[in-house]
Amino acid sequence: MTAFTGAFWRSGDTGFADATTSRVFNHRRPSRRPAAVLRAAHAADVAAGVKLAAAEGWKVAVRSGGHSWAAWSLREDTLLIDLALLTGMSYDPADATVAVGPAVRGGLDLDPYLAGHGRFFAVGHAPTVGMGGFLLQGGIGWNCRGWGWAAESIESMDVVTAAGELVRCSETENADLFWAARGSGPGFFGVVTEFRLRTRPRFRELTQSTYVFPAEFASEVLTWYHTARHELPPSVELAAVGCTPPGSDSPALIIDAVSFDGGPASLAALDTCPVVDKAVATKVAQPVEFADLQAAQLRSNPDYHRYFADNAFLAGATSELVPALMPAFTELPTSKTFTVLGDFTPLVSRRPPDMALSVQTDLYFAAYVIGEAPEEDAGCRSWLDGTMERAAPYSAGCYLGDSDLTVRPDRIMSDAAWSKFQQIRAVRDPEGRFAGYLGTPAQ
Repeated sequence: MTAFTGAFWRSGDTGFADATTSRVFNHRRPSRRPAAVLRAAHAADVAAGVKLAAAEGWKVAVRSGGHSWAAWSLREDTLLIDLALLTGMSYDPADATVAVGPAVRGGLDLDPYLAGHGRFFAVGHAPTVGMGGFLLQGGIGWNCRGWGWAAESIESMDVVTAAGELVRCSETENADLFWAARGSGPGFFGVVTEFRLRTRPRFRELTQSTYVFPAEFASEVLTWYHTARHELPPSVELAAVGCTPPGSDSPALIIDAVSFDGGPASLAALDTCPVVDKAVATKVAQPVEFADLQAAQLRSNPDYHRYFADNAFLAGATSELVPALMPAFTELPTSKTFTVLGDFTPLVSRRPPDMALSVQTDLYFAAYVIGEAPEEDAGCRSWLDGTMERAAPYSAGCYLGDSDLTVRPDRIMSDAAWSKFQQIRAVRDPEGRFAGYLGTPAQ
């Protein structure tokens, strides 16, 4: 028996059942179960775990934060390596980098830690999301529109390979693994035990504008949004959100924008909406605290609920996209469901770094269907399937963080990147030790 500093359970052991689903955020949990669970205490445990999996003939699955909607970490006949104990953080003022463990929660752990140093990293919007899965899937963080993917700010990472070796990966060391890790998500053939991230100076002020429109004006607002979004500077995070506001019994379309150090002038274009006078509530260029933004995200993503999610990077004419998306903003299946149409114009107008993450357009659509009871599942699934069927003709691919490839396969990389990824995997994981994707990407 391999000795671990952390905890280890085989199927049938006391505590195994709880260990398999520990920290799985989505309470719509699949029946898939591993053969064993290792809650690693450090990188040496992870390396020993990979070697044990090889000896036992198991594949390896990994859990960092447990926020995968599809529960990627739950796989049959695998060794589940749970990284819950890898939560270290260390800031280096010499180069303004921060070292973080993969189970560090971006909003609850990393952000307040960096705030104490006057620094910022664009963590995931939901504060409880772990850094491991977030970064490996590319990372649509705060103001991704202007600052780029979170994975672009990875300086280096420590990875346990399929051979059970701990290696440093960067642009100059094990560059093939570094390339593959940034964007391949649960398909990555290694276990990251620590990231070193480049931080930025913390913002001095946040300014928010919010306009709440009745659903009957959604067509006019979305048509305007499709053009007006290009007028906002890169300092602004912008989204159109379909949701049922608290205290309401019907959906509304919300235009929400947050400016990082751009001030009120950076949000002026939002007042050009032709039906702006129809908004039932407005907040125009008002100061806001980051803690308040994160609290709103926590309310929008409640724990102990049943989630269905899907997404697509969209491209198409306004006259085609708006009718296709309209029901997704005006006919929601539950009161807690919300949809987002985000603008990535500044992001795609530049050349991104060469990495596995290679599918993007300037429009990102995501739907988060949230139910409370199993009896709602069929209706939630049907609504989401219909929504994505209408969006599919305009999809250039999807973001892994909001995907379930077993339900709707889509492109996750460019053709060239997918070919390169396959070649690296064949060399680095020739025996297929890592479980790979649940479902098959549509490449």
